[in-house]
Formats: sequence, C-alpha cells, structure tokens
Amino acid sequence: MAEDNKSENIEMITGDPKKAIIKLSIPMMVSMLLIMLYNIADSIWVAGLGADALAAIGFITPLFMVLVGLGNGIGAGANSLIARYIGAKNYKQANNAALHGILLSVIVSVIFTVLIEVFMVPILEFMGAGNTMDYAMSYSYIIFGFLFIFVYSGVASAIFRSEGDMRRATIAIAVTAILNIILDPIFIYILNLGIAGAAWATVISATMSCVVMSYWIWGKRDLYLDLSFKNFDYQSYIMLDTLQVAIPSTLENIVFSALAIIINSMLVMADGTTAVAVYTASMRIVQLAMIPLIGIGTALLTVAGVAFGAHNHENLKIAHSYSIKLGFLVSISLGIVIYIFSSQIATMFAYTSASASLAPQIADAISVLTLFVLAIPHGIMSSMMFQGVGKGVYSLLITLLRSLILESVFAYILCFMFGWGVVGIYIGIILGCFVGGTIGYVWAKFFIRKFRQISIRKYTPQKD
Repeated sequence: MAEDNKSENIEMITGDPKKAIIKLSIPMMVSMLLIMLYNIADSIWVAGLGADALAAIGFITPLFMVLVGLGNGIGAGANSLIARYIGAKNYKQANNAALHGILLSVIVSVIFTVLIEVFMVPILEFMGAGNTMDYAMSYSYIIFGFLFIFVYSGVASAIFRSEGDMRRATIAIAVTAILNIILDPIFIYILNLGIAGAAWATVISATMSCVVMSYWIWGKRDLYLDLSFKNFDYQSYIMLDTLQVAIPSTLENIVFSALAIIINSMLVMADGTTAVAVYTASMRIVQLAMIPLIGIGTALLTVAGVAFGAHNHENLKIAHSYSIKLGFLVSISLGIVIYIFSSQIATMFAYTSASASLAPQIADAISVLTLFVLAIPHGIMSSMMFQGVGKGVYSLLITLLRSLILESVFAYILCFMFGWGVVGIYIGIILGCFVGGTIGYVWAKFFIRKFRQISIRKYTPQKD
C-alpha cells in the first residue's frame, strides 16, 4: 500500500499539471487554513489582555515572519531542487538534496537564534514598540529561543511536498494548529501566563509536529525519498543550488517584515498604536482569503520544478496560467464573503471590555483591505513559479518591487501627501500590490517563452 501511494504521488506531479495543482493545493489550503486559524486564535485570546498586548503581537509578527521564513526559505530551496531531480529521474541526488536541506536547517537556526536573541531589544525599540515593550519581550524571547523547531518544521514539510505527499504534510500542520488552539486559552488564562502563555503554546504545538514528521522520515521510513544518513554526500553545489532559492525566499519574508515595520510606523504616526492593533487584527482576517493563493502557489512550486527538470516547457506554461486563473476565481469568491460579514467577524475581537472599542474600526479596515486579495494572485503565482525553476532571485526582485517599494511608497503618498490618513495606507498597499504583481506576471510570461525556445533548440533533432 505504501509503495502504491509513493508511485501515485510521483505519477501525479509528473503528469497533468492542472490535476497536480488541484490535488496538491487542496491539502495545502487546509494546512494554511489551520495555520491562519491558530494565528487568529492567538490574536483573539491575546486581545482579551487589552489593546497593548494585541499591538505587541503586531510588532512581533514581522519578526516571526522572518523566523518562519527561514524554514520556509530553506524548504522552498530543497523543494525546488528535489522536484527538479525527480523530474530529471535522478533519485540519488533527490535524496541528497533533501539531506542537505536538513543540514542547512541546523546551521541556519543556530546562527539566527543567537543574533535575534542578542539584538531583540534594539529591534523592538527601532520598530516603535513603546508602551507595548514588556508584552513584546515576554512573547518574543520564548518564540525566537526555539527557532530550530520552526526552521526544521518548514524544511521537513517541504520534503513531503516535493514528492507529492501532501496528506502527511497536512497532517503535521494540523497537529500544530489544533494543539495550539487548544493550548492557547489554557496557558494564557488558566495557567495565568498571559502573553508568554501564547508563545509557549506555539512552541509546544510546533514541537509535536516535528516529532510526528521525524517519525515518518526516520522511524517508519516509507517515503519515496530515502533519507538514511548513508545517502548523504556533501556537495557544495547542492548547498549553493538550494541557497539560490532559500536565500531569496527568506529575504522575501524579511521584505514582508520590513514592509510590516514600515506600515506599523506609518499607522503609529497617523493614529497611534491602536491603529496597529486594528491593522493586525484585520489583516489576520483578510489573509484568510489568501490561504488558497498560498496553497496553489506552493503546489505550483513543486509542479514547476518537476516540469523544469524534465525540460517540459508546455507543462510549465500550463501550470503558471492555470494557477493564476484558479487563484483569481477563489480569492474573489472568498473576498466577497469576508466583505459581507466584516462586522460579524470583527466582533470576535471584542469579547472583553478592554478590546470592545476596537470592533467598529476592525470592521471598517476589513471592508477596505479585502480588496487586497484581488490584487495579488498573478504576482504571487509568478513568484512561486520562479522559485520552482530555481530562479529565486527573480522571485525576490518581484517581491521587492511589489511590497517594499510600491506598497510602502503608495501608502505614504496617499496617507501623508494626499491626507487620506489610515485609509490611504490601506489603499496604497492594495494599489502597490497590483502594479508590482502585474510587472512580475509579464516577466514570468517572458521567461516561459524563452525557456520554450531553448528547450525546442536543445531537444529537436538536427538535420544533416
């Protein structure tokens, strides 16, 4: 039975790209939904401690994105390389690439744990944490002290995805999400640990997920890949190839974090730390509609990697176009639902007297920021396609242009130069995302066309 499942997974990712994207993305959507739900659960439970505690989560979230980005970046690099080796039918190097990814997770997590812990205070001061500093410190030292758990989890999950095994990748994430949702109120209120309790709940739940995945990899040992350490053969070019996607992918998360810091700073200048609390809560809700996009994009990464490794330009073209169409269809539908029920959703953050005043502001923010999900599908799919084919730098450049440059510039102009205030920041983020994504889409189409020309020249028999 295990052999049949492994064979079906490989046939899926090397076959019809449309079917592969659907089959890979649906479990990933479930996974991302669970992750988003436990992030929202964090915000909801922490909101009961007051606006300052919720704002502290808003200040820590950009740094946590960097933390998650480390694992996801290395995972994306390993996923891309493993998928390309599977497409090229090089089983030995696929195993070796996965083991190199795990080694990288150990090295990187040790280095960044030290750096983040040492410079935590000046980072938070630079971000303008202000009177939320005590809350932010209590949460951040715990979360960042266990960096390896999150980095390794991202890499291990990517290994399962790279061979098309989304079922177990989803189960591992479900363990984290469900356990975290259960532990949050226990640690925060019953054990009276406050915001530190939310951090401990996150760490413990992520650890259990790592235990489950490690058992499947080295205990049960029924993956398509064989990650026995005897198969490890250190090769610097594998490290470099993985890092060509991992570093840009990680930097993309740093870009998102830098953007969040910039947006938070603008919000503080425009309307104080309460505006940060409102934005943090509303974006957590709006990001629910982005879950399908992340799921489809992650599926595209694997399918694009396999197609590129097999030199199948037609599958690469189909996968890119289909993922964008699917992304727009789903995000529009979910965006409408969130917009209609924005007021009801906002009341989730108003269950105590300390947070009741935030509900109307959160509802207003959601109604505007819902447009964000309509601006992002073509850009995010183009970035994920580039990661899949090993062109991580291209993906990074799209993200830099879209997020750090255009979103922040448009937000600043509309807020301060046009005098639109907080709403101007929201609209600027949406407009910058759409314009930057459109540029990325055009670039991706040009790359696929060039890849087709190269493949035809290389693999078409020449006449004498």
